[in-house]
Amino acid sequence: MKKDAKIYVAGHRGLVGSALINQLSQQGYTNLLTRTHAELDLTNQNAVKKFFSEEKPEYVFLAAAKVGGIHANNTYPAEFIHQNLAIQTNVIHESYVNGVKRLLFLGSSCIYPKFAPQPMKEEHLLTGALEPTNRPYALAKIAGIEMCWSYNRQYGTQYLAAMPTNLYGPGDNYHPENSHVIPALIRKFHEAKVNNQSVVTVWGTGTPKREFLCNEDMADACVFLMQLPDNQFQKLLESDESASGKLQPPLVNVGYGSDITIKVLAETVQKIIGHQGNIQFDTSKPDGTLRKLMDATILHQAGWQPKVSIEAGLEIAYQDFLKHH
Repeated sequence: MKKDAKIYVAGHRGLVGSALINQLSQQGYTNLLTRTHAELDLTNQNAVKKFFSEEKPEYVFLAAAKVGGIHANNTYPAEFIHQNLAIQTNVIHESYVNGVKRLLFLGSSCIYPKFAPQPMKEEHLLTGALEPTNRPYALAKIAGIEMCWSYNRQYGTQYLAAMPTNLYGPGDNYHPENSHVIPALIRKFHEAKVNNQSVVTVWGTGTPKREFLCNEDMADACVFLMQLPDNQFQKLLESDESASGKLQPPLVNVGYGSDITIKVLAETVQKIIGHQGNIQFDTSKPDGTLRKLMDATILHQAGWQPKVSIEAGLEIAYQDFLKHH
């Protein structure tokens, strides 16, 4: 990507999108294209068509999505599948119509089967049943990967999908019901500290293990992938299942490389926030999948490694929470 290339970041106000804008700006990219949801509704086919034909972006980071935690996924399954399918269908198709050079489609580790071998490899896609709580979201994202793959095969496009592990960091959603585990814990422990509460209740048993990646690292990995030389980038896309007999979608895992238990995570957040008291685990609440660790070998072999440790990342996230909430 040349420094003056026109780059569209869809979802630039989100957790990954905002970090992408920062990362691209820091690296000297000067022609960044953004639209708020009020300015451009990506679920509206005609609006997306008009935007692409007028703006003609050269590169697209598709970070726009309807996202949320277990509670939100359970409560609004119809919105999760409908909005995500609409967003990616419109953006991917119009990218093809308007000659976008490269597109990076962002998803989530929940695309992998509920009982996928650990750590999860790209080849584990579509090898088993999904976690029911977020199946509508996962299926939408799987459809997006298949769409990138199909357009690459039929039209010779260069569309790659990047699947991050659990993300957190500046710009996260701290909604009491619709947030992911780290922002939920940050809010809980902060409020307990401010209100002098001696006990903080955490959902589940505390035993599930999760991998976390700071959104600043995720953005760094995304830009790294989009900057890869043609021969390296092409290798990540090349796969004709009918010829090779192997399922090799244009898919790259973006992971930290190690995981921690929810119990250790809660204790680390408590320490960073400075809450003095006890942690109680509500075992009547669901744990979700017991372990979710990504195998990021493909990305690491390409030359990328994460830079932000979990402690440093949580500190960054908490400072951001204090500043904005």
